[in-house]
Amino acid sequence: MDLRGALLAASLLLLSKVAAEDSCASGMFTRGGKCCSLCGPGYGVTAPCGGTDTKCAPCSEGTFSDTSSATETCQACSTCEGPSLSMELSCSTTKDTVCQCQDGHFLQNEHFSNQSCLPCQVCSRGHGVTSPCERTENTRCQPCPTGSYSEEKSSLSPCLPCRTECKETEVQIGDCVPQHDILCMDKDVPILKRADGDSRKDENGTTLDNPQFITPPDDNSKNIIPVYCSILAAVVVGLIGYVAYKCYNTCKQKKQLAKARAVELAASGEGEKLHSDSGVFLDTHSLQDQNQLSKVKTEPKLYINLPPHKQEEVERLLTDTSRGKDWQRLANLLGYEEEAIDMFGRGEDPVHTLLTDWSSKDGSTLEVLCAALVNMERADVVENLNSSTDASSVV
Repeated sequence: MDLRGALLAASLLLLSKVAAEDSCASGMFTRGGKCCSLCGPGYGVTAPCGGTDTKCAPCSEGTFSDTSSATETCQACSTCEGPSLSMELSCSTTKDTVCQCQDGHFLQNEHFSNQSCLPCQVCSRGHGVTSPCERTENTRCQPCPTGSYSEEKSSLSPCLPCRTECKETEVQIGDCVPQHDILCMDKDVPILKRADGDSRKDENGTTLDNPQFITPPDDNSKNIIPVYCSILAAVVVGLIGYVAYKCYNTCKQKKQLAKARAVELAASGEGEKLHSDSGVFLDTHSLQDQNQLSKVKTEPKLYINLPPHKQEEVERLLTDTSRGKDWQRLANLLGYEEEAIDMFGRGEDPVHTLLTDWSSKDGSTLEVLCAALVNMERADVVENLNSSTDASSVV
């Protein structure tokens, strides 16, 4: 009886404990056998259940608790930081921050601190979408099964069923494959005709049409000879205009050079007249001095006689790229042909090459150079040359 009584008491104790655990929501008890209380949403555990019951406290700002628990504390709110990531709902004491991605992206690691947005997968041709890209799920694709197709790359379109046949006014020219639907062509298309006497029969002896593609005859109505003639005439007119322009430009340069030489000769003539018409008596020494002075004044000033530093200043002014390639215009006015100008342009310093070559020729005077520069509206270079001339003149 004692053994049976002990077994009965143990069974009753076990049954009572199981019944107590079923009625205790937390499934935890204090040392005294009391069921531990749960901290609801918005509250976190500050002292776990043990010798005493569970102690709870409201979640502070920046923390939350979205479950009922006898062990969980308030958790820190998540932040939406990263490319293409933005906040959809702000954090509260009962719910964490809800982040979202821009269109065409999905959220990875939603419940972790290292959330990030990744681009949605695009299904290629021959593959259809089985599950579109959602907030936290990437696109899912599958190869189009037999009888379906997908003609475009998309993250939304599923495989489409193939058409069973073409219209009565069409003829099928291609089967349905995963990359495209069946291909049909209008029977009235001119290039699709049946050749005379070209037919075939089926196994029952029925005559079947045998369509074939033939090349349409050449269309001779479109004669392009007048078009070629018009183009040729335009080219000829352009060449004539170009030649006329070159002739006009050459004549203009020659007139300018002749005018500059006339000015030079006039200056020389006035000096000689001064000597011949003078009635003042000069002794031998004064006459020699005056002849030397007259010779200095009337002798043409050559560019090559300029000091090297002055030539470098002139070259620097003409090399100024902000005004364009003035040296090419100068070369034209000094009588150079296009071939020579192109040859100068291939060198490292075309301005220096031009002036060095020109200064070695007869008549390369400062008056001729100044006349060309005035025509080019380069008064700054003319002023520079005049300042050097005045500084070297004999008083």
